[in-house]
Amino acid sequence: MIEGRCLCSAVRIELDEPAGQVEICQCSMCRRWGGAFYSALSGSGFTIHGEDQIAVYQSSAWAERAFCKTCGSNLWFKFLPTGNRSFSAGLFDDASGAEIEKEIFVDEAASWACVSGEHPRMTGEEIIAEAKAAGFNFD
Repeated sequence: MIEGRCLCSAVRIELDEPAGQVEICQCSMCRRWGGAFYSALSGSGFTIHGEDQIAVYQSSAWAERAFCKTCGSNLWFKFLPTGNRSFSAGLFDDASGAEIEKEIFVDEAASWACVSGEHPRMTGEEIIAEAKAAGFNFD
């Protein structure tokens, strides 16, 4: 288990069995949400403290994003069809050395937000096709 927190510590998240890798999303919504790409960290379960300090915004028909009402720190992305959440890797000091699992929506990346290293890179079209093949409808 690792513990993360927002900038003001009003929200704390305990992440059980965290993944050893982060997923980077370069989509335009993530860039607009956080100013650059979104670094996602997931685990087998989680506990949230300070829920009264959390605001949730449904950013599309299939996703919601959460942030701290006090300091504005981005907290998580939730994929509504499955309920799966990924948490902002920056909340967790213990995740600072994590490797990159994959980078998605690379076709939407800003030229100033390039991520170096050898890891899988997928376009938005590839990600949507993969999700549709798994039975998700984005219409």
